[in-house]
Amino acid sequence: MANGTQTELYLSERVIVLGTCALSVLGSSLIVLTHILWTDLRTTPRRLLVFLSVTDWLSAVSYAFGVWSSFRSDSAQCVAQGAISTFSNTSSFFWTVSIAVYLYVFIVRSSQRVADGLVLVFHLVSWGVPLVITVTAVCLNKIGYDASEVSVGWCWVRIEAPDRVLWMLLTGKIWEFLAYLTLPVLYILIKRHIHRAHAALSEYRPILATRPPSQSFSSMADVKLTLIPIIFIVLRIWSTVRFILLLANSPVRQNPVLVTLHGIGNTSQGAANCVMFVFFTQPIRSRLCTALCCCCSSNCRAEAPHSDDTPQRHPARRDSRGGGGGEEEEDGTSGVQRER
Repeated sequence: MANGTQTELYLSERVIVLGTCALSVLGSSLIVLTHILWTDLRTTPRRLLVFLSVTDWLSAVSYAFGVWSSFRSDSAQCVAQGAISTFSNTSSFFWTVSIAVYLYVFIVRSSQRVADGLVLVFHLVSWGVPLVITVTAVCLNKIGYDASEVSVGWCWVRIEAPDRVLWMLLTGKIWEFLAYLTLPVLYILIKRHIHRAHAALSEYRPILATRPPSQSFSSMADVKLTLIPIIFIVLRIWSTVRFILLLANSPVRQNPVLVTLHGIGNTSQGAANCVMFVFFTQPIRSRLCTALCCCCSSNCRAEAPHSDDTPQRHPARRDSRGGGGGEEEEDGTSGVQRER
């Protein structure tokens, strides 16, 4: 692996990355804002989603600062930015997996008590482990200017550190690899459990002439459970590809298209979560529509009754399949759990 190399960043790449950072800041802020505004949606899964959004917000802000500053050396600002982005990015991995674990225990293992009991563990691990890693890396002078070799303008592990590969793994990549493996497995198990529950219930339900509304809700839950790990992998895979190319000392890692995809992927998690769990979640979408004075439109009038009814009936169990790993208060998985 060559030392002293530098990946040149073009103005267009910086503009694109700053744009996705802004979208993630807005998306993460919107998730937190909806949690603050509507108290009946403050359930455990949505709280976990809020913690994930906080880390995504920090990541986006620190990445934007790094891209905007265009660091060229191991300055104090570079180290500070690298430390914040390292902590928040690593914490985001832990919170993403924690939400999937919570949903698995709650839905598949059918134990809300155990799932809620894991929340303290999630806090200790998702905040504590990244903090220890980041503080250790800063104290050992491992965080600093990395010449955009495995970043897109921001600071991370010092490119001149002799053990940089080890610290790149510890400060992000190893947790990223584990998330690639863990998330698909957990969500596949959740989907299989829901499908089996619906199949078992169908034997005792009368045959109806029309499809009940709950089936459309269940299909939305199925789509979300499918998209969550796919979106995570699609967004993060580009940084992994560049890391592997760095290990191989391949100049392809400096390809402008690959660099741009890396920048978009690493800074879009907050925006993607907002789309999935705000705009694609009917009760939240309806309330936002009303709050923005759009209730006079036909769409808002059609959705308003659902937003009024759904959160009131089973707030705890409804959102328990949703926040961060499938916000399915409108998706019908709560009905599967109750009837099963």
